[in-house]
Amino acid sequence: VQLQASGGGLVQAGGSLRLSCAASGITFSRFTMGWFRRAPGKERGFVAVITWRSGTTYYADSVKGRFTISRDNAKNTVYLQMNSLKPEDTAVYYCAAQGGGIYYSANNYDYWGQGTQVTVSS
Repeated sequence: VQLQASGGGLVQAGGSLRLSCAASGITFSRFTMGWFRRAPGKERGFVAVITWRSGTTYYADSVKGRFTISRDNAKNTVYLQMNSLKPEDTAVYYCAAQGGGIYYSANNYDYWGQGTQVTVSS
């Protein structure tokens, strides 16, 4: 199983980035996909999730209205569109896959990508 995250980089506050996460080795369409992030000196935290069955999305309050998660099952890829970025969004972003459970808990995810760095300058 491999989750390959990409799309991170350096952007000014107010800018946008789109992260991608390509999955292989799993039946992608049967997995709920999430994004988490770890900021310097902080624990990894939930960002967004998209369920496998209905495509329902949930977001952390801190990103609601600015970030959009989506998936393309034909491409085995999940995306995170990040708009109106703020310096506090600076973190390593991880994609993850789960077969079920509480979506906002990292402990319920079975597979993880390697992370991609997002840096937002003020």
